[in-house]
Amino acid sequence: METALSGGFADAPVAAARCFRAALEAMARPGTIHEVAGAAPPAPLSPAAGALILTLCDPGTPLWLAPALDTEALRGWIAFHTGAPIAARGEAMFAVGDWTALAPLEDFAIGTPEYPDRSATLIVECAELVAAGARLTGPGIRDSAALSLPEIAAFTANHALFPLGLDFFFCAGTRLAALPRSTHVEPA
Repeated sequence: METALSGGFADAPVAAARCFRAALEAMARPGTIHEVAGAAPPAPLSPAAGALILTLCDPGTPLWLAPALDTEALRGWIAFHTGAPIAARGEAMFAVGDWTALAPLEDFAIGTPEYPDRSATLIVECAELVAAGARLTGPGIRDSAALSLPEIAAFTANHALFPLGLDFFFCAGTRLAALPRSTHVEPA
């Protein structure tokens, strides 16, 4: 129980505002990498993914946890700090796990033509996050950017669904980056 009570933001309003700003900057400028601090979730969740959950989730945002993350300690931590309900894949507004655990992506909501915003945002846990690899172009990117992505094909297919589709955050340690559905992804 002590694990559930600890590990949140020490100064929640300030830390959440900083994390929200980093998340917005990452979505607005795909391929940029941002540091976020202040969250210490139960292992194996990264501090960056924990900070995103603390900032973006609340009792109205169902969250899906990959099996490796679906522990009593993490469920308790999420319940205490955010109140976000744990949901099935197809009902989740947010999902967190490594790339393999998040597959198949088709299980997550991509929105509807009337409400494209009713799609899931996936928080992908990565071993590393660097500004190298796949070539990114599109809104918020001057010329092009690069980001270490787990693959290319899934993001190309996701972009083809625009304005529907999924949005992604990538987390490694205290670093995060984002890839909105509007970004075109191709091999470097």
